[in-house]
Parts: sequence; C-alpha cells; structure tokens
Amino acid sequence: MPEINAIEWKSTIETNPDCSLLQTAAWGELKSSFGWSPIYLKNEAAAAMVLFRKLPKIALGMTIAYVPRGPLVLRQDAAGIEDFWSELIQLCRSKKAVFLRVEPDQWEDSTEADFLRSTLGEFMPAFSTIQPPRTILISLSGSQDDWLARMNQKTRYNIRLSQKKELEVSEEPDVSAFIQLIEETGSRDNFSVHSRNYYQLTSDLFRKDQKVFNLVAKYQGQPLAALMLFIQGKRGYYLYGASSAAERNRMPNHLLQWTAMQICAEHGCTEYDLWGVPDESPENLEAQFDQRSDGLWNVYRFKRGFGGEVKRTMGSFDYPCMPALYRLAAAFDRWRRKRSQSAAEGQ
Repeated sequence: MPEINAIEWKSTIETNPDCSLLQTAAWGELKSSFGWSPIYLKNEAAAAMVLFRKLPKIALGMTIAYVPRGPLVLRQDAAGIEDFWSELIQLCRSKKAVFLRVEPDQWEDSTEADFLRSTLGEFMPAFSTIQPPRTILISLSGSQDDWLARMNQKTRYNIRLSQKKELEVSEEPDVSAFIQLIEETGSRDNFSVHSRNYYQLTSDLFRKDQKVFNLVAKYQGQPLAALMLFIQGKRGYYLYGASSAAERNRMPNHLLQWTAMQICAEHGCTEYDLWGVPDESPENLEAQFDQRSDGLWNVYRFKRGFGGEVKRTMGSFDYPCMPALYRLAAAFDRWRRKRSQSAAEGQ
C-alpha cells in the first residue's frame, strides 16, 4: 500500500469532504509541531492519516501509532479493508510501535460501523480512549425558528436574552482573548489547557482554508467568552471553548453557540458537533445530569439544552504490535486512572 504525501492527501480529502476534521492534513501538520509524525496511507478501499509518537529515549526508539477518527472507507470492500489493516500493521511494526490505536468516525449503531467492525480481525477494544466517544450532534435542518423549537425552553430563553444584553461577537485571527479566557477557565474548573502556541497554530493552519472561526463575545470591549469553531465538509465542530466568571447574566456562551450555528449553516453545514459529553447512555445522562459535576457533566448540562441528539462513535480499538509491552501499558493506565480517581475523591 503506497504512502502518499500531504498534497495527495489533501486531494483525497477533497473527494471525500465529509471525513472527520481529525483526518485532515491541517490536523496532521498541527500535530507534527507537538511530537507526532503523520504518515498518509491509501489503497482502493480505505485511506488514513496515522500519527506516530516516539516514546521516551529509554524505550529505545519505540513508538505508539494512532489513527484519529479514521480510516476513510472509500469502498465497502471487506477484503480491501482487511488488506489496508494488514499494510498499516506492517508499517506500525516497521516504526517499532508498541500498539496501534484506531478511533473510527462511524456512529456505533450504523451499518457503516457494522461493516468496519467486521474487518477488524485481531483488534481489541482499547484500554482507554483519546477522543471523547460520545457527543451531541445538532441538526441544522430547517429555519432558525426550527432550531429554536428543538431546544429546551431555558436555552431558547437564554439565547434571546443574550441578544438583548449589549454583547458583541467578533471573529479574531489573534487568539490572545481566547488564551486569556481559557487559562481562567482551566484554573477555575481544574483542567489542563494547551499552550498559547498550540491554539495560535491551530487557528493559523485552519485559517488558510477558511475552516476556523475564533469567536469572542465581548461586553464594552471586555472579552467574556470565546470558542473555536471548525468547518469540515457538512459538519461544524466545537472543539475548544472558554469563559470568564464576569457578567454571566448576559449569557455570552449562549450567544456564541447561536452565532456558531449560523456560521455553520452559511457554510453549507447540515450538522454541528458539540464534541464531548460523558460516555454514558442517554438514559443515564438524563437521570444524572442535575446531580453530577465531575468530568464532562457540567458541559453536558449546558450542551443538552441546544436540542441535539446524543451520538456515540463505534469506539476505540487497539492492535498490540508488542503484546507484552502492550499489557504493561494497559496495566499502567489502569493504575494511573485509579490513582487519579482516588485523588479526586480525597479532595
């Protein structure tokens, strides 16, 4: 299976525009600045950008391999897909990968997921996930009145209120306001954030193709909330957001999401992905959202009001290229998560 270059990969994406944002060449270029090396592979049935990351020097050149929200299925040819996996695994072994992790973009209850799952062979469910498997997908069908009608009453009211609160939303190439807000948000809500360079480079790379919008809501010139909206094919993505504790009664986050939905529609999107809610069934989400605040529960409380559908990808799968070291990595991950949970419970 031939490797192709980034220019050829861009052509592949252009003919398959509804692939995930995380399979674009711009995403690969972004990750290449932060320790990952992208390689693009393609045969007649499938294609993927696979990211390799070197482990610390003590690991003697070993790597891990990761296919984010891929591969692209070009043709429903089981034998061709299986050949693709074989060639990809061979590449991973040549790169001394301990394991290959794949997180496909298909929804778990779809016929596309059933087909791809049937080709996975010796892959196994991963011991952890990198991207959040569950999200809320907002339909942009119909008019803006239709969007509002699908929302819950409180969210609808807050959007209308935000439009009366003297807020201004601007789209800014510079991420200074975003950085200021996300650092405040991370400190307040106790989560880690990327560096300023990461967010600025993300904005710069996707801005080349007019696929990113850095939206900032301000009151009297003071930034109150910001989000990065990405456009890929027919889907908009809300990957990063931040807000200040000031002037919350003006509902700047609601106005930003409403503006993002409008921009998505203007660019031909049919859906808007809110990217990341707790990995629980819809029934558990609704039963517990007003009781829990750990993990992604706070953001679910906010996102659920916009009238979208809870969706889950088909999951995360690993192929152990070095089984003994893979088992060690899985055991270490279990220990790390248990320790993290114990620390959180002790606070």
